[in-house]
Amino acid sequence: MSDKTRDIIVDENYPGLHAENGIYRLSGGLAADGSITVNLDGCLIVEKGIKAGGGIKAGGGIKAGWRIEAGWRIEAGGGIEAGGGIKAGGGIKAGGDIMAGGSIETGWGIKAGWRIEAGGGIKAGWHIETGLGIEAGWRIEAGLGIKAGGDIMAGWGIKARGDIMTGGSIETGGSIKAGGGIKAGGDIMAGWGIKAGGGIKAGEGIKAGWGIEAGEGIKAGWGIEAGFSITAKLSVVCKLRIFAGLCLWRLPTVEEKQIVAKSVKGEIAYGTFVERK
Repeated sequence: MSDKTRDIIVDENYPGLHAENGIYRLSGGLAADGSITVNLDGCLIVEKGIKAGGGIKAGGGIKAGWRIEAGWRIEAGGGIEAGGGIKAGGGIKAGGDIMAGGSIETGWGIKAGWRIEAGGGIKAGWHIETGLGIEAGWRIEAGLGIKAGGDIMAGWGIKARGDIMTGGSIETGGSIKAGGGIKAGGDIMAGWGIKAGGGIKAGEGIKAGWGIEAGEGIKAGWGIEAGFSITAKLSVVCKLRIFAGLCLWRLPTVEEKQIVAKSVKGEIAYGTFVERK
């Protein structure tokens, strides 16, 4: 990394900057005890890392070969991309993609006009929001809600204190947990359990390796399948079939094969309906 100074402003006259076809390249790293402001009409590509004690702000895109880290906010009119992780004490906001080879973490919210993608986990103290999809190699976790226009995919779990909502599908090898509701235009699929404080609604199918639990109703455009029980405070509704207790690694108990709800609409192919009083 370069020697730190209080604040840095990167413009076309910045020492060591090379421009070609709207792309600006800088050898080495970029570091400041204060803020870093990028006043360029294109994308800034930094060979190593970018680190600021304060905020990082760019009119276009910013890309670093290593990490991007700020004590305050990171904001770009274009995309934000790092070969390593991206971390901010405040929020992270981009007009384009936010992409990291490592994890993405912020004490506030994360918002992208396009995709959010991380090789590791994605964690925000507030909301996570994107116009397209969200994908993480590990966990996705938000202190408030998660909202995406496309698919939400995580290798090992998705968790939000508020709602999880997407126009695409939700898929993880771990569990899906929401303090509010879970809603997807496509499938909702979890290797472990699915649990929502509100309702669970999918335009296509709902599938969990463990149980499915909703504080309100459960509704699927196709079928519903669970390794253990399906529990809803209101109705369980689907157009096709319902399976409860399909666990393959041990024999489920009688309770683990139950569909507990006020009513059920759809064919119960496996499991027993227990009416909630």
